[in-house]
Amino acid sequence: MASEQQRADAAVPIKKRKHSLEEVSNGETKSEDSFGGFNICKVLNENAKHKAIFVHGSFEGSTDDAVVILEKTPFTENTVKGILSSDTDLKLAIHNDIYKTFEAFPKPQENGIKATLIYPATSKHISKYTEQDVYVVRETAEDYRNITLPYIQAEQFSIQWVYNILDKKKEAERIVFEDVDPETGFILLPDMKWDCKQVNDLYLVAICHTRGLRSLRDLTRDHLPLLKNILEKGQNAIKEKYQVPPSKLRIYFHYQPSYYHLHVHFTHIKFDAPGSGVDRAHLIQDVIQNIEINGNFYQEASISFALRENDKLLSKFREAGKA
Repeated sequence: MASEQQRADAAVPIKKRKHSLEEVSNGETKSEDSFGGFNICKVLNENAKHKAIFVHGSFEGSTDDAVVILEKTPFTENTVKGILSSDTDLKLAIHNDIYKTFEAFPKPQENGIKATLIYPATSKHISKYTEQDVYVVRETAEDYRNITLPYIQAEQFSIQWVYNILDKKKEAERIVFEDVDPETGFILLPDMKWDCKQVNDLYLVAICHTRGLRSLRDLTRDHLPLLKNILEKGQNAIKEKYQVPPSKLRIYFHYQPSYYHLHVHFTHIKFDAPGSGVDRAHLIQDVIQNIEINGNFYQEASISFALRENDKLLSKFREAGKA
């Protein structure tokens, strides 16, 4: 909801936390409406394709770590009008025949950056956003029982922020749709990676009300009503609110997910969403069909997924001689 990852780490955009106060480690309170007093420790990663940078740092007066994610916001018709005007300063870089390349310096309001703060950040957050090599792992059903499940039970991120959403203690104003049924219901709301401005970048997440379902591995024939309900009502809600038809949606689970409470991703087909590749995304329509064919499909199947070098789960697979 991250980049997908950002909500999974309880990240909160700065603009959403204006005027809030949070206790720091020495017992004092600090305002989080600016980066005043922020000290950079290290640039963890850069992504030129998505125009994002990930920074490890800390605030003065606190011993807690922080991770800041800075992302250039997408262009819109309104921002383009402001940029292509006399208000933008141009500095010529290259001129060759009919071609000119400039550095452009638009007004601040036309040059926004999305800033996401994870604070306090744990060593897991810092490792997660650090640039690392990636490896593909093939997990059998036995591997899941003997390696992955014990790891999940011991090492998972806190998902209290998920329960805060489900209990409407946080982000209630952002809910797009809710089915309150305790077994087949869910809450649909925008992912943190979407600024809700351009429909082609649409990214919402459906979070199930039922608790105890961690991932694909827990799904059986008993959960088909839940999955079909999410698919049908999620599509309808998005079509009604954003005028995006089902044929323009990519709807999928992540495996491994960023957090172990069952949720479904809804993204526009034009959006190159992180984690939408074949090494992580499983289309909900395919998941439903697999379970209809074999009610225990995801308890028996082998599943491939990618893990990064410093991921503790990769270490567990290596220790078992499986990677």
